[in-house]
Amino acid sequence: MLPFCKTSKSRKGTRRAHHALKGVASVACPKCGQSKLPHRLCANCGYVNKKLSLIVSEDQE
Repeated sequence: MLPFCKTSKSRKGTRRAHHALKGVASVACPKCGQSKLPHRLCANCGYVNKKLSLIVSEDQE
């Protein structure tokens, strides 16, 4: 069974106007300057906040 009336390309595009993907938010790490996700650990230097910093080591294989 087919739809009664054809939906035009314009109407379909208008309906889907807000379906676009949004870019990932990123901020610069205050310690090393590399981009990272907000409120997350920096993968490069291990910086979290002023009170906490974790040691990041590379896997030895």
